[in-house]
Amino acid sequence: MIKKIVLGMFTFMVLAVTYSMPAVAADKLIKIDGSSTVYPITEAVAEEYQKAKRGEVKVTVGISGTGGGFKKFYRGETDISNASRPILKKEIDLCKEQGIEYIELPVAYDGLAVIVNPKNTWVTSLKVEDLKKMWEPAAQGTIKKWNQVRTEWPDAPLKLFGPGADSGTFDYFTEAIVGKSKSSRGDFTASEDDNVLVQGIAGDKNALGYFGLAYYEENKRKLKVVPVVNPATNKAITPSLKTVMDGTYSPLSRPLFIYVNKASLSKPEVKEFVNYYLKNADKLTKEVKYVPLPASAYKLAQERFFKMKTGSMFGGEEKVGMKIEELLKLEEGKK
Repeated sequence: MIKKIVLGMFTFMVLAVTYSMPAVAADKLIKIDGSSTVYPITEAVAEEYQKAKRGEVKVTVGISGTGGGFKKFYRGETDISNASRPILKKEIDLCKEQGIEYIELPVAYDGLAVIVNPKNTWVTSLKVEDLKKMWEPAAQGTIKKWNQVRTEWPDAPLKLFGPGADSGTFDYFTEAIVGKSKSSRGDFTASEDDNVLVQGIAGDKNALGYFGLAYYEENKRKLKVVPVVNPATNKAITPSLKTVMDGTYSPLSRPLFIYVNKASLSKPEVKEFVNYYLKNADKLTKEVKYVPLPASAYKLAQERFFKMKTGSMFGGEEKVGMKIEELLKLEEGKK
């Protein structure tokens, strides 16, 4: 009996030690944070990579927004930062101050979808001027009803929903529509979580908002997307994989990025993960309903990573309307 008890205790101790052992070694952790727009792509890559590694590497992906992600990045808290806009001048300077060198890699294209409630029967398309009238700083406390934007629209409250100030989507939208990044009215429902915006618009007949096209595609049964008039052609264009890729959905199409801390590449798993990301981005981008880059652009991005080309191609500014292929080729020409 004593032997059985001792044997049972020993077995229990072995099992306890086995189950208390960490599944992933501490040095096999890749930390990523940043844009909620880029999150679905990076999360898809992370899931597939972790499956391939059979639990040997853990990848965490947060959604602090592009600006919030860069704050963690230049403090050295993350290995990779997701971004729905290029790194800005002040963020470049802060990285430099902290000794953070980074590699800027485009991973996909995205269209910003302008969304209304399905019960909205009066909006069939929107011009940039309409959106500016709704969202510019001067509209705060002044443009409160739909008929103040266009007289033929109803005398009904205009309820606006959009990303918060730490979002790269907010930065790009304000640059493209208002003409200055972060220049926006403040009296709207803001959230870094796109799902909060989806629920808000879906629940209010008088709502209008904007977020990444992929989030609309996921929730299209309860939302209505609005075509936006291309200023160059004067044609109303509905955002889609095709119109974002061919550039006709303008000015609300933009490239998406990951920024890699060069120092983190001393960890083999980070280097391997980024290579895996670039090789599989085309397929996984499509799976989560984003727009992949042209094959030539991924090839240039892979070359940029292989050569450890640090810094940004954008000079700390937004480049509304410029295609990522053009920028990559421009960068290649600087050699």
